[in-house]
Amino acid sequence: MTRGNTTLSDHELSRIIDFLRGIRAPFDQDLQGAKPDPYWNIVLELVDSHLQQKPLDISSLIDLSQASYGTGNRMIVKMIDDGLIVKVPRGPKHKTGFLAPSVQLIESFIAYASRIKAHLAKTFGLRSGAETDEYYFGGSYFAAHIIAPVQGGDISSSTLRNLHFLLHDDNYFGSMRNMWSDFRNDIGRKSSFDLRPLPALYEQAKLALTDPSTAYDVVALNMPWLGRFADEDLLASLDEILPSAAINPLDFHPSVWSTGRWKGKQYGIPIYCTIEILAARKDLFEQAALAFPHSFDDTIAAARHLHRPEKDQYGISWNGARGMPIAHSFMFFLASSQGSIIEIPRKTENWQDGFDPDNLRLKINSEEGLAALDYMRQLREVSPPGVERFDGEANLDCFMAGHAAMSYAWTMRAAKLEHELASKVKRRVAYLPPPVLKGRQVTAPVGGFLLTIPSYVTAERKREILNAIAWMASPEAMKAHVRNGFPVAPRFSVCADPEAMASSPIVSFVDRMARRNELNTWSRPPVRAYVDIERILGEEIFAAVFEGKAPKQALANAENAAYQYIKADLPKL
Repeated sequence: MTRGNTTLSDHELSRIIDFLRGIRAPFDQDLQGAKPDPYWNIVLELVDSHLQQKPLDISSLIDLSQASYGTGNRMIVKMIDDGLIVKVPRGPKHKTGFLAPSVQLIESFIAYASRIKAHLAKTFGLRSGAETDEYYFGGSYFAAHIIAPVQGGDISSSTLRNLHFLLHDDNYFGSMRNMWSDFRNDIGRKSSFDLRPLPALYEQAKLALTDPSTAYDVVALNMPWLGRFADEDLLASLDEILPSAAINPLDFHPSVWSTGRWKGKQYGIPIYCTIEILAARKDLFEQAALAFPHSFDDTIAAARHLHRPEKDQYGISWNGARGMPIAHSFMFFLASSQGSIIEIPRKTENWQDGFDPDNLRLKINSEEGLAALDYMRQLREVSPPGVERFDGEANLDCFMAGHAAMSYAWTMRAAKLEHELASKVKRRVAYLPPPVLKGRQVTAPVGGFLLTIPSYVTAERKREILNAIAWMASPEAMKAHVRNGFPVAPRFSVCADPEAMASSPIVSFVDRMARRNELNTWSRPPVRAYVDIERILGEEIFAAVFEGKAPKQALANAENAAYQYIKADLPKL
């Protein structure tokens, strides 16, 4: 929501409402002679119900006002007469309706909330009043307080002894394993760290979560896998033990925290996030006097301008290999066309609200799907030789070697551009939001891993394991990883830390996108059928881009095959 130059996301506004409720309640309860303010309560409840998309009738609003029926009713009627409240009909056959805040009231409240936010930011020394948009309300934004290094005493020997981990085989988890062992050598030797590459991790996770004899205590899941394992009751819900754990959900970007949630329950803790972005060579764009691209058309035009095969310089590199790489590329370009592989609600920031994952409606064969495929076929013409074999590593290696003017890349991998000694593009890279189909909204896919606990773990053991996860996901541990070259900052406190921000330009870049609500978790939705849809797309999209298959036919085949799989899988639900 915006007013003038001030932008507040729905999530921020909800937090401000909770804050206002919280500071008012003690006044009403503890001061002699104080009593609830009906007008204050009416406004807060109206705006909150509007944000939550929950209907509110006049009787409920009177109750929430904490005034007598007569007083509350008169106040609401006057606010209707003054144009602050509007009536929303229930339907054509109903005489009564719901109540909603008018545009005037919403704008006035946003202006008030923005002033509250600015005052708090200034009071805590987080941002100057003129830079309020740089502060995300509700996050642990104590930038003046540098996060201390991780200490050995931060972790309890009794809690951590003999834990067994199944993790992804990447540099981040390798670094986390080393950090664990450094601080607790005795525990490090007894703890078991099983690191597996992505395809093997999925198969091993299925075994680990179904067979207690494997004795894994913590299983790392790729974010889109959550729905399948949760639906099969293989994951422990964390809702009951989270309140007593040293994890503050409000310190995580809401789009990132929600990746661990499925069907209203929290099953996983985000351990790191990575964002799909566009990396561009600043020096080449400056030499050619080109503006950085914002749309698909801009990107193709810039790539053609900078495509110099005779000089071993190509327009753009991306993940075009058959299977998972090209399936991911398609889903990301589909999102930039404002589409998704499934139909999802867009009324609220949390797309899972009101979404029925057991009755999927696929949207692969769509106008947005055709736009994404058309873009991919144009990219092919200005790509390096062999792009049809590029996975994430080959793509980034090509760009890092100076052979491409642009590259679609995950931020986790893009950190190599600044830290690798072999990088020929160090300090020459601009990190940009993914270009979009003309007229569409900027959106960047979120990826990464969740730390989960098998459902067969006992309640007491589950609390001990969550304490270990809390240390792994702590601001101190995350900051240590950021300073070691891993730009993962799903926590506000880490993004605000001056040392963390100085370690990589990607940290603050991703933080800005998150605060502008430009991150999405719906481009790779964690529905039960996700892995099979990904496999189908990996074949059909490759055929359309590189083997001459008609785009419309490829999309229709992919959607039909996915529906057949979903139908066959239904009895297992």
